[in-house]
Amino acid sequence: MSKYGSFPGTRPRRLRTTPVMRRMVAETRLHPADFILPAFVREGVSEPVPIGAMPGVVQHTRDSLKKAALEAVEAGVSGIMLFGVPEEGKKDAQGTAGTDPDGILQVALRDVRAEVGDDLLVMSDLCLDEFTDHGHCGVLDAEGRVDNDATLERYAEMAQVQADAGAHVVGPSGMMDGQIGVIRDALDQIGREDVAILAYTVKYSSAFYGPFREAVGSSLQGDRKTYQQDPANWRESLRELELDLAEGADMVMVKPAGPYLDILARVADAVDVPVAAYQISGEYAMIEAAAEKGWIDRDQAIFEALTGIKRAGARNILTYWATEAAQKLR
Repeated sequence: MSKYGSFPGTRPRRLRTTPVMRRMVAETRLHPADFILPAFVREGVSEPVPIGAMPGVVQHTRDSLKKAALEAVEAGVSGIMLFGVPEEGKKDAQGTAGTDPDGILQVALRDVRAEVGDDLLVMSDLCLDEFTDHGHCGVLDAEGRVDNDATLERYAEMAQVQADAGAHVVGPSGMMDGQIGVIRDALDQIGREDVAILAYTVKYSSAFYGPFREAVGSSLQGDRKTYQQDPANWRESLRELELDLAEGADMVMVKPAGPYLDILARVADAVDVPVAAYQISGEYAMIEAAAEKGWIDRDQAIFEALTGIKRAGARNILTYWATEAAQKLR
């Protein structure tokens, strides 16, 4: 007993005394249904191909992708976001492999949808960067600049092909002006009002995408700073948000997640639609690399990072640990 009587009268530590106490009063809880698993499927391989910069993540074969989707279902994960990796010789300036009904992404969508039905949301990255020989997210004009409006025509076609292949949700990630409105109209024109749009509303030009470039076999030379957002800015995020919602976005996303928790919180406070955040390849790689060195506790770091993203306002989190985290939570 202190000589000052009952001081301090308020003791927050009382609510931290045991694991059960801390669990009972927790303000933020992770659940398997929070998670969406990003997955890569590579054309022309007979075995999964490890991604050097992302330990534990692979470029799937069609068969291993189906197995990963079933594991996600069993773990209680809500969705799987597919990225196609075509054979190098199939890339061209227009990204035509991305709209070929028999292209690797469309084939994979059909495979996964046939395997899981409606037990897992089958989601599709809607962008041209994996399929263009120049690596940009759109088609280029005569000066080598990304042509916004010509790219929208390609996105409209891509949305229709992905819907036909079985996507429940399309995720336009190219950051072209007007992309949500054009895609919504394209889907509605073919009677696919049921296909939802997860808008990559806030997508910053980030150094943390580095490992992803390996994952998709990117051909990019240069950068995407003329269409992805400047990390120095936050007000334009809210402007992008307003535009995407007006054009018909069903859900919105902030990407990357960890370095932009302030932006995620602002977006979550501003809307009444579901908000997602993408814990990207560089965020994943940093934790895995530090854990491999023995510098941090891997599991604790993973769940601390995921909790921080949800605490900031994410309803759903795209994370390469989706299945593993869901299994441990269950």
